[in-house]
Amino acid sequence: MKSKIVMIDDDETLCELVRVNLSPRGYEVIGINDSNEAVLAVQKNRPDLIILDIMMPGQDGYEVCKRLRKITEVPILFLTAKGREQDLVKGFEVGGDDYVRKPFSLRELEARISALIKRSKKSTANSDTTVLEYDDGFLRINLETKHVYRNGKMLHLTPTEYRLLACLVRNIGAVVTHEDLLKEAWGEGYTDAIASLSLYVRYLREKIEPDASNPRYIITKWGVGYWFSDQNQKDLEGENAETQTG
Repeated sequence: MKSKIVMIDDDETLCELVRVNLSPRGYEVIGINDSNEAVLAVQKNRPDLIILDIMMPGQDGYEVCKRLRKITEVPILFLTAKGREQDLVKGFEVGGDDYVRKPFSLRELEARISALIKRSKKSTANSDTTVLEYDDGFLRINLETKHVYRNGKMLHLTPTEYRLLACLVRNIGAVVTHEDLLKEAWGEGYTDAIASLSLYVRYLREKIEPDASNPRYIITKWGVGYWFSDQNQKDLEGENAETQTG
């Protein structure tokens, strides 16, 4: 399986150059040219590593890194034309793991990427959680503290309800099968307990949804499983963008 990289850089040509050169070496590179789309792109793609340019229009790489560190712990590799020590220190202070100076060689870039991913996978061998928090203003789910808030009020979820919700949020925007959800919530021996799963999903919807009969978070994929919709956060991102440009 290819390691997935999200590259955030306003230079489309550079993103394409990196993608073309790293693809034969076992990497899938997804180029994002607008820093305002960075958080949503990382949540959707769940990369193994993030390449982040510092000098970008709008939000610079430092600000983007701060935002990303609220939702993910995957390695962040800065691309920088700045060589001053204080600039590099600032990158580490906001959560960067390493840096490559521009102009760079693709061989050096690949070596840094490989080292960071190997280190990350070794340190997270017992956990595949990359998304740490979901927050659209109405529903907030913190996977570090295991706290869930609905309209500012903390909810009480049973351990089973929480495990189901956490599994869906970690896979935001993607369908999770009945079998995988049952393994996550109950264990290997309960993969045929779909009726119990449906019941718990109903309980969970009653707690987190504005209208449980018309869910906007936990969506059913009939005959397959469920998925946690990222549309609510997309709408929030859109509103924020309109506010900034309006």
